[in-house]
Amino acid sequence: MTRAEALQEAIEAAARAKKLAADVERNAHHADRLGSVPRLAAAGATWADTARAYAAIAAVLPETTTED
Repeated sequence: MTRAEALQEAIEAAARAKKLAADVERNAHHADRLGSVPRLAAAGATWADTARAYAAIAAVLPETTTED
């Protein structure tokens, strides 16, 4: 895995975490959807952890350079 690939994975995981956070916020305001809030929150936290892990991996990988 290259640094760029790890960063891309981090970006994608963060986007999923952000979407799930929005879903939690929306569902928290509807009594008939409150049951889904813990499940969505847990999934969002997992994706946030995944984003942090990929960002940490990217931080220790050498920067990819191309020579012209």
